[in-house]
Amino acid sequence: MVENEFYEVSVDTPPAVAEQRDPKGLYRKARRGELPNFTGIDSPYEDPERPEVRIDTAVLTPEPATAEALAGLRALGAC
Repeated sequence: MVENEFYEVSVDTPPAVAEQRDPKGLYRKARRGELPNFTGIDSPYEDPERPEVRIDTAVLTPEPATAEALAGLRALGAC
């Protein structure tokens, strides 16, 4: 991989928070077995090992999370 070809941004949301925010009820369907291979329910999720930017959406609303992601990318010279 060429250096600086790719910047990884991890949008970190704990599963319980993602499930609580789920407007379409996908987690509920997955728990009932209606959506097989749903990440975090019956399919594993692996956290990125070393993302360049990590955003904690458990404490940030969308606008500040976006601003933080862009600031992190700008600091890396990515945008």
